[in-house]
Amino acid sequence: MFQGDTIAAAGTAAGTGAIAVLRISGPDTQRIMHAVAPTMLLTPEPRHAVFVRFRDAEGPVDEGLLTWFKAPHSYTGEDVAEFSVHGSPYIRQRMLEALVNAGARLARPGEFTQRAFLNRKLDLSQAEAVADLVASESKAAHKLALQQLRGGYSQQIDHLREQLISLSALVELELDFGEEDVQFADRTELVTLLDGIVAVCDRLIGSFRYGNAVKQGIPVAIVGAPNSGKSTLLNALLQEDRAIVSDVPGTTRDTVEEAITLEGVLFRFIDTAGLRHTGDVVERLGIERSYRKAAEASIVVFLGDAASLNEDAFLTQADMLRKRIGGEPVIIPVLNKCDLPGTGHAKPGSTVLRISARHDQGLEALKERFIALVHAMQGGEGDVVVTNARHVEALTKARLALLAAKKGVEEELSGELLATDLRQAQYHLGEITGKITPDDLLGSIFSRFCIGK
Repeated sequence: MFQGDTIAAAGTAAGTGAIAVLRISGPDTQRIMHAVAPTMLLTPEPRHAVFVRFRDAEGPVDEGLLTWFKAPHSYTGEDVAEFSVHGSPYIRQRMLEALVNAGARLARPGEFTQRAFLNRKLDLSQAEAVADLVASESKAAHKLALQQLRGGYSQQIDHLREQLISLSALVELELDFGEEDVQFADRTELVTLLDGIVAVCDRLIGSFRYGNAVKQGIPVAIVGAPNSGKSTLLNALLQEDRAIVSDVPGTTRDTVEEAITLEGVLFRFIDTAGLRHTGDVVERLGIERSYRKAAEASIVVFLGDAASLNEDAFLTQADMLRKRIGGEPVIIPVLNKCDLPGTGHAKPGSTVLRISARHDQGLEALKERFIALVHAMQGGEGDVVVTNARHVEALTKARLALLAAKKGVEEELSGELLATDLRQAQYHLGEITGKITPDDLLGSIFSRFCIGK
């Protein structure tokens, strides 16, 4: 078991009467907690909170609760103590100084979770999920982080890796009997197994588009011609005047981004410059940025003016936009200003939504379309979803090694080359859960955590 020096950190508190929680972890935990609570004669029963009076060299500091966790039954796997005190910044700072003066040192960012990983309380993907959980800004992001923290994703990766280890063992056993020309691994079954593992990697890699979008917020670009009502729509969705609305074409020359949560999902709405031919250099730069934002988005709201466009002409424009930005984003064609006289009615079975952003007409149907598209991106309920770019990189490398191994089997290459490819695939899958972890990678991952986690 990893055991370093004793570390201390203070939790955050907000508002009058709030509670601050300080924690220490390490081999000197018992001695330090008695030092700051000298009137406590006996060590408390593990996992039970007791009321104590905290002191430092200057005298009384506060009254609060102390909870003691005996190794290995703690978050870090070490002896841990948590001190709940009143949330005054002065009390919190003085308690932290008392713990340091008693022999602890201040924790580095992520050091508590890093110790939990080193003591095998969490694997690396679960440790990263802790950071995602702390940073989650929506119900959907919170749910994905919890799923990863509970270990379902890790179990799937470990299962793939165990399959590869079994395959590698058979192939490498053949190398020991090379002169006898025997095969312990049936080549047909080997190809089938490799295909199955590649398919799982493909599904996990494909889930990243949804997972990353939920984690960061689903990007929704609002694009269309000048004066089609893009800024009005953004303001209506936000229920505030965030973007400038004007009858003068070309008012919006740069992107405006704001986020809102719909049914537990965070959406990042991006108002863009109007699409048109122009000789104005600054406006043209804004239009090019509009196309880039549309290509990068998960959803594009293509907004048209119902007073000047019929549905057929508008859908033709939507097809042209799709060719310009590529097929990755989902385009929702929306005709605005449908409250004006002479704007016509929707055709039977039309895919075009008709709204009036100025009068909040049709916005609920548009929001429902957003939610439906997110559910469609998600795939099956309960499917493992990848939210981490590092994991996608490792899965991609593992997939390439698996495909190389499959090609080696089909071309009857030597067992040594096949074993090398299988070992590479194992290595990259092991990087995800921390079975194989370079020290510089650990430093990079945990340095991004907040202090106290």
